[in-house]
Amino acid sequence: MFDKLKQLKQLKDLQNVIAQEKAEAGKDGVRIVINGKLEVESVQLNPALDKEKQENILRDCFNDAIKKINYSIAQKMAKMPGMGL
Repeated sequence: MFDKLKQLKQLKDLQNVIAQEKAEAGKDGVRIVINGKLEVESVQLNPALDKEKQENILRDCFNDAIKKINYSIAQKMAKMPGMGL
């Protein structure tokens, strides 16, 4: 029973650490930042680019940032005792 409580505390601690993570992606003056809860923290556009170009870059930036944050989460989970992948 104590092991389960210990694991629950570890998971809660991990959740708090992950929430503090940030991933940034950018290209051609377009930049986004997301956090470990996969919430968008900021978006910066480049007004010199046309709408279609910005949409394509934004899509790529979001996908890149999500991959980065997922990789970071996986690394942190792998380091947790009993959670190794």
